[in-house]
Amino acid sequence: MIPVTKPFSPPIEEYQSLLKDVWDRNWFTNNGPLVNKLELELKNYLNQKHLLFVGNGTVALQLALKALGITKKVITTPFSYVATTSSIVWEGCTPVFVDIDPETLNIDPSKIEEQIDSDTEAILATHCFGNPCDVEAISRIAKKNNLKVIYDAAHCFGTTYKGQSIFSFGDISTVSFHATKLYHTVEGGAVFTNDTKYLKAMSSMRNFGHETYETYSGVGINGKNSEFHAAMGLVNLKYADSILENRRKLCEKYDFHLKNLDLKKPKSIKNASSNFAYYPIIFSTKESLFIIKEYLEKNLIFPRRYFYPSLNTLHYVKGYAPISEDISERILCLPLYYGLHGHEIEFICRIIARVLNNKL
Repeated sequence: MIPVTKPFSPPIEEYQSLLKDVWDRNWFTNNGPLVNKLELELKNYLNQKHLLFVGNGTVALQLALKALGITKKVITTPFSYVATTSSIVWEGCTPVFVDIDPETLNIDPSKIEEQIDSDTEAILATHCFGNPCDVEAISRIAKKNNLKVIYDAAHCFGTTYKGQSIFSFGDISTVSFHATKLYHTVEGGAVFTNDTKYLKAMSSMRNFGHETYETYSGVGINGKNSEFHAAMGLVNLKYADSILENRRKLCEKYDFHLKNLDLKKPKSIKNASSNFAYYPIIFSTKESLFIIKEYLEKNLIFPRRYFYPSLNTLHYVKGYAPISEDISERILCLPLYYGLHGHEIEFICRIIARVLNNKL
């Protein structure tokens, strides 16, 4: 069986050596030494001033909205994982969907201003598939209209724009360290900001609002993460460069074998570098997608329809986004993970080529 993804598994003895130290200290959670060490090493690796390790990428989004004081309308993308929209709704805010650019699949900056009104407080945009948004255009719009900017950078570990980590942009950026991501802590996520007041607010909020053991700065949640998850993150960080390089090579194999077929891939903006987090392909028709998906699954290959459905069609929100709706019907992410073999990619591509060329 070839799944759409598999978690990277480091050498178990490396993980166990850190767990022994956790056992000896008997300090399992509540801002332990491994959590602190992971935050420091991630800051160094990603060249970031400030970050907080949190429970998951969804909590990261919720903390960002709270820290920025967002309570009303949030401009957002309809083409992302459901957590992007549900975090906005969960926090009592109203998502306002702006359609995507058909080439990059990210929010289209040229359509943002027409959706801004007196209740609009923020833009929450996703760097879809680790492909950077037009951060400069979004920044100009935000400054002009006095809006905060949050980036859902869940897919973006290793992505850069103009040589900087994509986490450097916006008032707050968030990332997921879920096991399906190329860098993971089993469950986890992080928030990034260049503003110390937001950092301080989120640090308190992730720990029930504690200022000290006996005082509280305000309302908080349990957004912390544990020593066990931090241990996995510390071990995996040693392999981050080789994971990124491996995925680049796998994507190049896909590119080579699929280059002459009637398929499209998302395009990147100038000066952006990909982290090869996913391998999405866009078919000319949804019928082609369904036929190929069926044939792949018959051969125990399991791609996934990232991202379907278009989020503006969820029953608890409203929105009009015809481009997102169309793309979501025709896009499929092919298997991509550390340990996937070249001959497996060739097998996947042969099936796709045979179907598209009617040579079954």
